[in-house]
Amino acid sequence: MITPWLEAFPRTAKPILEEIDETLKLPHTPLTKIIESGTNAELTYTENAQPAIMATSILILRILEQEFGFKIAERVDITLGHSLGEFAALVAGGYLTFQDALKMVRRRAEVASRCSKEAVAKEGGEFGMVALVCESEEHMTALVAAIHEFLRLGGSRSDSNDDLPAVQQVLIANINSKNQIVLSGSIARINTLLTNLRQFGGHDPRAVRLKSDTPFHGPLMEPTYDLVKRMLYKQKADGRDIVTWPGLIPCVSNVSGRPYESKEQLKDLLARSCVETVQWWKSVKYLHEEEKVRRYVGIGPGKVGRNLVGKEVGMKGAVKGGGVWAITSPKEMEEVVHALDDTETVED
Repeated sequence: MITPWLEAFPRTAKPILEEIDETLKLPHTPLTKIIESGTNAELTYTENAQPAIMATSILILRILEQEFGFKIAERVDITLGHSLGEFAALVAGGYLTFQDALKMVRRRAEVASRCSKEAVAKEGGEFGMVALVCESEEHMTALVAAIHEFLRLGGSRSDSNDDLPAVQQVLIANINSKNQIVLSGSIARINTLLTNLRQFGGHDPRAVRLKSDTPFHGPLMEPTYDLVKRMLYKQKADGRDIVTWPGLIPCVSNVSGRPYESKEQLKDLLARSCVETVQWWKSVKYLHEEEKVRRYVGIGPGKVGRNLVGKEVGMKGAVKGGGVWAITSPKEMEEVVHALDDTETVED
């Protein structure tokens, strides 16, 4: 994940890697060592994977700034990040420092992992997330309504989703696009819900189990909400607020699908994002239809965000007057910078 960056840009990457380990001060193995040489199992632990992904995103951002002279505050109009990516977006936008965001992400991941383990110990079975893919926007709209209805009824009044303990609840974790959503919670209950949708609701979406044993953005994650809210409202050692307001660039909230409007709203919505639906589709529609954004750059170790955005706005790579790109490896960095330069002043 980070080795290619360290090899390609050692002058910039090495200090950042040192900053990561100095910030987290993990008791046994430094996070950068886990990323570089840890086993696949170690790296996929939630408490390691989440800060590793977030840190890699900021590493790429710093390289973009320091090695290519790309001034984020001057060249970027708005930031957003999918789920975990919202923390990196807030760092890029100037609202959180890298160190504060990294600590928050690590602690949030530790608590999320603990919640999942406790749920398995208490209930047995598996927990996680399942993506549902429909044929069209109309099918998805009807599917979401049917899911809410089934969860509300739950087969009987005493078994509705709201009446169940958090460990047994299912929630729509993400609305990713016009034809894709993600469910979060007990896998057994998700499977029961899918059976009911197919037998009684007339819906047959394609279901894909995601590689996560943590049911993010659901009621089981309530302790992560409490943690993040507490960290956001706690003053730093020097008496300053952890959130800088205003930031350098507007940032879109996962919960509202709109830019944050105040420091208090940022704290409230960022904490709530731990247990509420990621409104990614709404966010992208806002940027595309209201802000008329024509150029999107995804930064991080994966291309999921780029693919979701490209699909919704009908662009992939460079097109007339814009484009959708992703920087996931050093070889893509220069290509994307050139593409951004080439489309800087091109109009539709």
